[in-house]
Amino acid sequence: MTETARSETPAPQVSPNNPCPFLRALVAGNYVGGHIVPLPELTETIGRATGKTGWSGFVARAKIFVVAQGANGFGPVSQLRSLFRGAILDELRNGPLDKHGAGSRILDQHAVVHESEIERLASYGSDYTRPDGGVERGLSASQIKTFMAENFQRDASEHSTSWTILHYYYRVLMLGEWPVLLDIMGKGEGKDRYLSVDEVRTLFVERRFPDRIIALLNS
Repeated sequence: MTETARSETPAPQVSPNNPCPFLRALVAGNYVGGHIVPLPELTETIGRATGKTGWSGFVARAKIFVVAQGANGFGPVSQLRSLFRGAILDELRNGPLDKHGAGSRILDQHAVVHESEIERLASYGSDYTRPDGGVERGLSASQIKTFMAENFQRDASEHSTSWTILHYYYRVLMLGEWPVLLDIMGKGEGKDRYLSVDEVRTLFVERRFPDRIIALLNS
C-alpha cells in the first residue's frame, strides 16, 4: 500500500484485545489488518521496521516468525491455525504472550492508556542528548532492565499468596517487550542507545511510530 493510499484510508479501530502497542500502531497505520494477518506478511512488516538487512535481518525475521506463530497459543491446533492462516491480532488478550499485569501496565485490559504509568517509566530514565540536538527523557538498556525488574517485583508482591512458575514466565516475556522496543526505536548506538519516553507516549497514546520507523515501513 502506498503512503498516499494509506493516508486516504480511514484509520481502523484497534481491538482492545490486541494488547501489544507495536502491533496496535501497525494496525492503526494500516500496515497490517486488525484480525488475521498471515505470518509471512506480519514477519516482513515488522522486519522492515527493524531496519536490519542481510544476515542480521534474516535472524530478526526468524525470531519474529517464531514469536508470531505462538502468539495465539502453543497447542497443536493453535500452531497449525497460525501457520496456515496467520496470527489473530484481535485475540491476543489472555494469550500466551499476555503478562496479565506483570508488565508496565501502561495499557490496561480495556486498552486505556494510563499516563501515571508512563510517568513511572520516565522516573527510571535520565536526560539524553538527541542525535539532532536538544535533550529528552529516555531509558538505556540498563535502566530498562531495572524498570522491568521492578515491574516483576510489583506484580509478585501483589500475588504473594499465589506465587507460581507463571511469574518467572512473565519475566521471560518482558525480554520480548522493552528491550525489543529499544532495539527498534532506540536512538544512539551501543551503551549510549536510549528509548525516548516521548516516543513511547506517542506509540501508546496515538498509536503512531516515529517518522524514521514510518520511513522504514514504507520502504
